[in-house]
Amino acid sequence: MDRLRSPTGCPWDREQTYATLAPMLLEEAYEAFEAVEEAREGKPEELRDELGDLLFQIVFYAQVARERDEFTIDDVTTAIHDKMVRRHPHVFGDVTADDSATVLLNWETMKAEERRAAGKKEDAKTSLLDGVSSKAPALMEAHQLSTKAARVGFDWRNVDEIFDKLQEEIEELRVAIRNHSDVKDEANHAHVREEIGDLLFAATNIARHLQVEPEAALKLTNRKFRRRFRHIENALEEQGKTFDSTSIDEMENLWQQAKQQA
Repeated sequence: MDRLRSPTGCPWDREQTYATLAPMLLEEAYEAFEAVEEAREGKPEELRDELGDLLFQIVFYAQVARERDEFTIDDVTTAIHDKMVRRHPHVFGDVTADDSATVLLNWETMKAEERRAAGKKEDAKTSLLDGVSSKAPALMEAHQLSTKAARVGFDWRNVDEIFDKLQEEIEELRVAIRNHSDVKDEANHAHVREEIGDLLFAATNIARHLQVEPEAALKLTNRKFRRRFRHIENALEEQGKTFDSTSIDEMENLWQQAKQQA
């Protein structure tokens, strides 16, 4: 990075700033996220490469910060090292934590103590959920919000209760659709949209209770849909047909063929 950002380095790298790097940081994080599934399918080299790309972004940011006399990569690694030691007193100290639930509850308590020690005002506006970014993808945000709340006991007792909630949300959506059939009306459409959101939130909580990361699960389904839809496209191309000349029943038959293949 010293060389890339130097006067004899790369013109593009020299032009980058915190702001211009931000989209690339997000993109690399998502690509690493997807590569986790590749690793689970026996392709760890994909994850290795994507983690390298993500690490490069971290080093890039640290280099820009060093040039601005703000912090260095050593400061970054020292800060996270100290934080992990501090937040694992059951490993590095004399605190006892026999299960993950206790660990997570202690974690939230220590975060609150750290905020107070840093002089961050604890007032009525402070919430346990403030640590969840509202800029995250909605599915990921929902998972993190419910996870945070569950750590302090605000949770369903078991997954069956969430299935009951899911069914309740399905029925409420059906009622909303019946009562607001005119989706072009903004108020009607907003009610239906809200009920769909409630339905997705309930489904996200089922995933959490089953220890499934919903964003990753949906990514898998998206990949599966791409693969099966591509089968339909290939089959129609081989038959010299187009979508316009193909019935929904014919497409469904091809879909079922794709399901049998993978």
